[in-house]
Amino acid sequence: MIRFANPYLLVLLVIPLLYLFLYYFRRLLKPATLGFSDTQLFRKPKMTFKVIIYHALPVILAVSLILAILAAARPRAGHGQRQVFTEGIDIMLALDISGSMQAADFKPDNRLTVSKQVIRNFIKGREGDRIGLVVFARQAFTQCPLTTDYSLLLQFLDKVNFGMVEDGTAIGLALATAANRLADSDAKSKIIVLLTDGVNNAGQIDPITAARALSALGVKTYTIGAGKRGLVDFPVNDPIFGTRYIKRQSEIDEETLKEVASITSGKFYRAKNSQALQNIYDEISAMEQTKIEVKEYYKYEELYAGFLTWGLILLVGGLFLNIAMVRSIP
Repeated sequence: MIRFANPYLLVLLVIPLLYLFLYYFRRLLKPATLGFSDTQLFRKPKMTFKVIIYHALPVILAVSLILAILAAARPRAGHGQRQVFTEGIDIMLALDISGSMQAADFKPDNRLTVSKQVIRNFIKGREGDRIGLVVFARQAFTQCPLTTDYSLLLQFLDKVNFGMVEDGTAIGLALATAANRLADSDAKSKIIVLLTDGVNNAGQIDPITAARALSALGVKTYTIGAGKRGLVDFPVNDPIFGTRYIKRQSEIDEETLKEVASITSGKFYRAKNSQALQNIYDEISAMEQTKIEVKEYYKYEELYAGFLTWGLILLVGGLFLNIAMVRSIP
């Protein structure tokens, strides 16, 4: 990569270009001062070497001036290195995989399928952070520990499905499992994003107790209640007619989720459809930005000597040809 140390001097390149323009078009700008009664001698002038040199001298002098200007601008070949410094955020994603996540109010797919796609987009939008994944129903376990290998994390996310653990909703246990992964973290910022569509009804730890522990650890928690209010379509397997849908009440303990978020200095969200859920994760991602500092180091090799040398050669050569071969009318 070639850069100029004094790029502002490149403006002077207009001088030799203007000189050439004025030189070759001066006859259009100024009429001849001598008149001839017979122009027969000038119809087919003989092109001698001296004539060629005469017409080439302005170009030679202009090119020498161009090379001198380029030399003054100090062209340099740089070999750069980049160092990236990040203040990463450790993020644990907690995802509900209980049976109620099969509800079909996030059409055209169920709640879990849409949530996985939104989380996938969230992961792809991060840079420099360690992200892990906890899934929970009646029990909670770490599907993927904190990692910066997002391709590996996405593979583990793809494998998440219903039936991995017994049905139920252990919100407190999910928070405690995620907190356990963040306990030894030395990241400047530690957060949990928990998504659920139910009420805590399993596990040995209640959500409020878990939230107080998270607050002591300095872990901010964003809680998301996924699903519409009221009756929603829920699939059931009919041995005769196959899969059919029945109406079932959607129950989300908003008050507990709000309190968990409040205790940990986080925020509660309610997602009633797939677009709202995407907007929520986008908002969280925008609020929790990683500071990235990039430093660039360049080692330069000066190239002006070549331009200056050839400029002087052309200048001296042009002056010599002008004195030795071209004769001017006194």
